[in-house]
Amino acid sequence: MGKPTGFLEYERETAIEQPPEERIHHFHEFRIPLSSKRQQLQGARCMDCGVPFCQYGGEIGNMTSGCPLHNLIPEMNELVYMGNWEQAYRRLSKTHCLPEFTSRVCPALCEAACTCGLNGKPVSTKENERAVIENAFQQGWVVPQIPSVRTGKKVAVVGSGPAGLAAALLLNRRGHSVTVFERSDRIGGLLRYGIPNMKLEKSIIDRRVKLMETEGVVFQTGVNVGKDISSDDLLKQYDRVLLTCGASNPRDISVPGRDAKGIYFAVDFLSQVTKQLLDFGDSRLPMDMAKGKQVLVIGGGDTGNDCVGTVIRLGAKSVVQLEMMPPLPKERQKNNPWPQWPKVLKTDYGQQEAIAVFGKDPRRYQSTVTEFIKDKQGHVSGAKVIRLEPKFNKKLGRNQMLPVEGSEQIVETDLVLIAAGFLGSESYVANAFHIEQDGRTNIKTEGYRTTKDRVFAAGDMRRGQSLVVWAIREGEEAARAIDDSLMGYTNL
Repeated sequence: MGKPTGFLEYERETAIEQPPEERIHHFHEFRIPLSSKRQQLQGARCMDCGVPFCQYGGEIGNMTSGCPLHNLIPEMNELVYMGNWEQAYRRLSKTHCLPEFTSRVCPALCEAACTCGLNGKPVSTKENERAVIENAFQQGWVVPQIPSVRTGKKVAVVGSGPAGLAAALLLNRRGHSVTVFERSDRIGGLLRYGIPNMKLEKSIIDRRVKLMETEGVVFQTGVNVGKDISSDDLLKQYDRVLLTCGASNPRDISVPGRDAKGIYFAVDFLSQVTKQLLDFGDSRLPMDMAKGKQVLVIGGGDTGNDCVGTVIRLGAKSVVQLEMMPPLPKERQKNNPWPQWPKVLKTDYGQQEAIAVFGKDPRRYQSTVTEFIKDKQGHVSGAKVIRLEPKFNKKLGRNQMLPVEGSEQIVETDLVLIAAGFLGSESYVANAFHIEQDGRTNIKTEGYRTTKDRVFAAGDMRRGQSLVVWAIREGEEAARAIDDSLMGYTNL
């Protein structure tokens, strides 16, 4: 323990954020990291407690508590405090192959389970992790790890999201020849087109991809496996195939008027914005996509929040965000004790920006759409929104959100973004490989093996919609399973 009384002496300090009024004028990351010296003091706050729930990564109360990657967090935090940044990077790399992504977009499950958070504020482990990996890149410690010996085995990875990248990185370093197939025009999957630039600059992805290419990984974009190339051809060319195509089947809103123009799935909309930014840069922002429009966002999760932040940057006239459930409490309740994930109200960056621009929180709780209204040209012009109330269902043993009669209101809108989550993976890939799926269209597996010989699956495609950190863990574990199946053992 580098500083036994650090958690008593130093207050939690995090990166400085640009004010909402400033950051809404650009699409770049807006968090300004602490200096190295100030970040070291945050490492001193770690208690090196006897039972570090921060690195547990298991379920407590049906929710993940701690880091699914089992990062050696107290050890890393101590090395940060001591200023031993290189060893901190080496320690982090023992369990985590892509920390530059989670240190930006992870909800910090480790911090929610931090012992310091029981009676105070948790250690800023997420920002410590970001400081470690960014310092490692700056100092040149992150170098290509080219295998000295090749095994002669070939592996195809279908999908280049976090699970696919993690698996490809490890399998290549093991000595297998790895080719990653991506149907989009650029590598990154969810990281590239599902997460806005404000949360993850795309140069961060490019930096890692370039490093992996130097190590020997081959990337092929614009190749839609199951359509452009058959499963039989892939299995003839490769010894193993890993499917990491994500849970990209969006949940729709089936109500009258759904066929109106101007209604988009959130990820499709965010992808279009990101693609235009990548193609043309800051010189040609896609303002026409939302400027002057009354935007209705359906869904209160992270993607819904990303939509709010994005349309504000594109000059939206107004934003309303619908959430079916009641608002969470502002403080942790007795039935939600530490180290469970805290079910408390969070006002994220998009909502903060809406408050700054429009003077009010955009969220309307306990609300859903019953009908979309079209104008004479068939474009959406409004939505009927009804209020919901929770009622206990004895058969289900839980509350159900049921409509309140007579509570319908018309919300004027000319742009609707559906951010209602995902149902599972798109079935055409599974059908192409003749692989079984479960009732949620997730790939059925035993471990990471599918029902098709030599074909494996990992990430959201296997477990359903989840977090980037879980996708990376799945990719790492799938790599071990594939390596073992190829070599009879694994040292990954």
